[in-house]
Amino acid sequence: MTKQKLNHKLRVYSDITQLIASPENPTPLVRVNKINPNKDFQIYLKLERYNPFGSVKDRIAHEMLKAMEVGDRTVVEPSSGNTGIALTCIANALGIPVEIAVPEKIPEEKKVMLRFLGAKLTEADDALCPLFPTEGARGIVNALIKSPATKDRYISPNQYENELNVQAHYRGTGPEIWQQTQGKVNYFFAGFGTCGTITGVGRYLKEQNPAIKIIGVEPASSNHKLPGMKRITGLAEEFIPKILDYSVIDETIGVADEDAYGTAIDLARRDGIPVGPTTGAILYAALRYAESRPGLAVVISPDDAFKYASFYKDVLEREAEASRREGNDYRI
Repeated sequence: MTKQKLNHKLRVYSDITQLIASPENPTPLVRVNKINPNKDFQIYLKLERYNPFGSVKDRIAHEMLKAMEVGDRTVVEPSSGNTGIALTCIANALGIPVEIAVPEKIPEEKKVMLRFLGAKLTEADDALCPLFPTEGARGIVNALIKSPATKDRYISPNQYENELNVQAHYRGTGPEIWQQTQGKVNYFFAGFGTCGTITGVGRYLKEQNPAIKIIGVEPASSNHKLPGMKRITGLAEEFIPKILDYSVIDETIGVADEDAYGTAIDLARRDGIPVGPTTGAILYAALRYAESRPGLAVVISPDDAFKYASFYKDVLEREAEASRREGNDYRI
């Protein structure tokens, strides 16, 4: 397909994939103000919700899919939602059939969106991030692409092992951050998931300035409610995503669900930025750093709050109940 020369000033495009962020068309950096009391430690959110399909996974879905020789096969991938949504949108634009396997515990909003997009959806009875490769959603996909009865009908990008997951961030997200901060970034915070973001961005930023600290954020417990995040600490080597490059990680911080959701809600109410709970977790870690350090930090914000309304509803109901018990007049 021949594409016109991109003009990001006019924002006229020949297809939807041209909206996916790049160093020439970066997602925005927005400073966190009211919830960060240390003005000597500036925190900027890298708002990946501004990708056309709403998340950081748009970048890797496009890189992986355009490199695949699909033929007459169906693309199949396990996902906690965002990769599945991005893959389905791009596959729809290219006329490629797609099936997505998800953990049943992901937000209902993501399942509805995948069905809306026309993906064949399979739900697995498992945790949000099971061990690879035999459990849950990943086990379903692994069986489809390896079983003699189905392997010729399916192909998987395999985001947990696909080096293009890393390259999408090494060529895109990392250079964007370096350019947008004019090389002044001191800290980069990202969650552990497939580990493509933290590896790709971390590798690029370390090449520009080895003094930059790369901070990985994980759930405090393996039993968590932070879709897309993985607890790396304590995992056997064979269960850690193969694309993770430990050499670029300076520190790992665990964050409890309560702190992640509380930080996300606080950010929305005080700074007016609606983000998902994973962003809340990563930002919580950055805010702890801000208590005692100077510098400039970039926090990856994988998506927005709207895909998690049902998850936030539970938190808000508990908040309202606590307020009633305390005798306050609570209103949303």
